[in-house]
Amino acid sequence: MHNWFRELKNNKRVLQLFKILFVLIGRLPKTQDMVIFESFHAKQYSDSPRAIYEYMKEHHQDYRLLWSIDKSAENMFREFGVPYLRRFTIPWFFHFPRAKYWVNNVRLPAWMPKPKDTVYIQTWHGTPLKKLGVDIEEIHMPGTNTSAYKRNFVLEARKWDYLVSPNTYSTEIFRRAFRYPGKIIESGYPRNDVLSNHSETLASNLKKKLGIPEDKKVMLYAPTWRDNEFYEKGKYKFEFQFNLDNWKKEFGDEWVLLSRMHYLVAENFDFSAHAGTVYDASSYPDIRDLYLISDLLITDYSSVFFDFAVLNRPIIFFMYDFELYRDQLRGFYINIEEEAPGPIVETEKELFLAINSLKDSNVQSDSKFSGFKGKFSSLEDGHATERVVKAFLE
Repeated sequence: MHNWFRELKNNKRVLQLFKILFVLIGRLPKTQDMVIFESFHAKQYSDSPRAIYEYMKEHHQDYRLLWSIDKSAENMFREFGVPYLRRFTIPWFFHFPRAKYWVNNVRLPAWMPKPKDTVYIQTWHGTPLKKLGVDIEEIHMPGTNTSAYKRNFVLEARKWDYLVSPNTYSTEIFRRAFRYPGKIIESGYPRNDVLSNHSETLASNLKKKLGIPEDKKVMLYAPTWRDNEFYEKGKYKFEFQFNLDNWKKEFGDEWVLLSRMHYLVAENFDFSAHAGTVYDASSYPDIRDLYLISDLLITDYSSVFFDFAVLNRPIIFFMYDFELYRDQLRGFYINIEEEAPGPIVETEKELFLAINSLKDSNVQSDSKFSGFKGKFSSLEDGHATERVVKAFLE
């Protein structure tokens, strides 16, 4: 995005003008058959909004489906052949406030009110492990403070008409953490339907698309961001805590490593020294494809493990800063040491030992793994999207 445009958007008078325009157009009659989607601040074609869009495109062809996108994502949406409106352009202002339905997975800009009679479906984007919303005791993020952050979260949640929940555990937390009194669709996550409905051919084609040799196994490394490690608001730092040369020596003959950074991490990693062994999949449009081709997951506090568990494949928790994260940065909702569906390790040595121990194991025979799935994944049966769409179109 051009700097002048960013500065323009951050200008209070311009935001006030945007809001007035938005409110006025929002009072016009609704476009009853229009559904507008956004994913991760309008920068991705992914997650549950994508699953709902693809389902409606197939099963509800009488609806007009559009994506609201950031300028930076335009080429990607063109490649996917998905109809879109660029955020904050004249066509966007004409259609977005008048659409009958909004489907989103993160918060909208705080200045953007929800017009009367708009139905806002908030899918959210993960089963909560780390504390959320008003449950976070102290905010360490740049550009906000604890009271402002909590206030904005509560104001946003008041705009929602439906909130999608993957399980009973999440429903209870969402109600409290978002102070959300509205309707909850406890359905499983639409984005996970593909994990129950995929074919081996799809996985094989995805590997080819990424240039991964068919005979190599895939290890996915998908850590989250740290609230206190940042360059500026919205741009977070991340440093690898295991040595890629050592990983290559130990596993490079049989495996490749897919590195998938959280969307908030601004780093551009240079893996050219490990070409053919380490692949940067951070900008890949949708992590669901990466799950499908991965034989083992390494993560930390990211909610990706709740989704990956649907596939019944090994998970390792590389939590090298466990005590700091638990006690100072966020805190957890569950006793992760007792409930994690895989080993927790803190050093490179422990990580490599855990990989060797788990890489050929059958996690379905592990009572801890099956207990975890029973609690968190019982609704992930491949029909979550159908349940969600049925609920909000009633």
